[in-house]
Amino acid sequence: MNSRVEQRIVVPFDFPVIFTDHVFSPDNAALHSALDRLNDPGPRRAMLYVDAGADAATPGLAATAASWCRHWNITLAAPPRIIPGGEPAKNDWPATQGLVSEMLQLRLDRHAFVIIAGGGALLDAVGFAASLVHRGLRTVRIPTTALAQCDGAVGVKTAVNFAGGKNAIGTFAPPFAVLNDFQFLPTLADREWRGGIAEAFKVAIIRDRPFFDFLCENAPAFRERRHGPMRHLVQRCAELHLDHIRTGGDPFEMGRARPLDFGHWAAHKLELLSNFRISHGDAVAAGVALDSAYAALQGWIREEDFQRIHRVLAQSGFPLWYPEMEDPALLDGLREFQEHLGGELCITFPHGLGHRREESHVSPETIRASLHRLKSASAT
Repeated sequence: MNSRVEQRIVVPFDFPVIFTDHVFSPDNAALHSALDRLNDPGPRRAMLYVDAGADAATPGLAATAASWCRHWNITLAAPPRIIPGGEPAKNDWPATQGLVSEMLQLRLDRHAFVIIAGGGALLDAVGFAASLVHRGLRTVRIPTTALAQCDGAVGVKTAVNFAGGKNAIGTFAPPFAVLNDFQFLPTLADREWRGGIAEAFKVAIIRDRPFFDFLCENAPAFRERRHGPMRHLVQRCAELHLDHIRTGGDPFEMGRARPLDFGHWAAHKLELLSNFRISHGDAVAAGVALDSAYAALQGWIREEDFQRIHRVLAQSGFPLWYPEMEDPALLDGLREFQEHLGGELCITFPHGLGHRREESHVSPETIRASLHRLKSASAT
């Protein structure tokens, strides 16, 4: 005779996403309020990890952050660690293991904070290490790139690359808090500036037609690096990502669909085929353009919609065609995306601007025709 006990565990996760300026200014209490929000007794203890690129672009960032901690009586377990960021940070598995060892040696416990100031790759690598220590330390993300502020930093995932696979190992680990400091935006190189724009177009095309119209109207302003429109882009894009995670019914991606990965099956493969010469943001823009071309060929959006998407992405400064897109191995990205998802293939496409559809069958022949359409559009 069989017996069975039904078990259902509901665990709420709450974390603030705060938009601010000059987060490490001594008179800015935003980070302190975030750290103190649970009113835990006892002193606050933390470890600071800072992206080397961000520290160079904002000279003295690590020292300023340490000074802020002293001002607000946050005890640092060790001097701030300045770590090279970018995709190499996610490719270095021994370095990730070293971070785990360091956090254990510093005796960081589940009430201590791991404060990470950097781009999305560093947030992922250090966040992944922190999620493994004592089954999860309190991680505070301070994203310094537009792409991370729009997307990666506000999500609930960590990951590193492994055995040739993009984001092959990782965890679902919601942050303790996220602080988006708009003053990092002017320090970015052009391709890091563009990265957030790509993620904004991605989510607007499938979720928010008015936001898409705003992006189209301001495409020249983004290319000119105007701060005001970019602030709005970052905050609205982050809000849409948070809304999907909060209301989509599948925050830990147990189901088959991942709408926020629109354009990403090709983007991830482009990054790998180029040995990460193509940045994530540029790859996403090309992937979004490719899947929009596919949607137009299938009649899910109008041809003029595809032309508009292509035009405004180009106006925003994105290259939309790369030699790697002619590599037959690009289509292997569909299989690899399916393996990453598990189960049957599920690709998100636009279905009218501001709406989406999920498809389990994607025609290789139509993908090739879409590539030809995209190459022709990019040559004009």
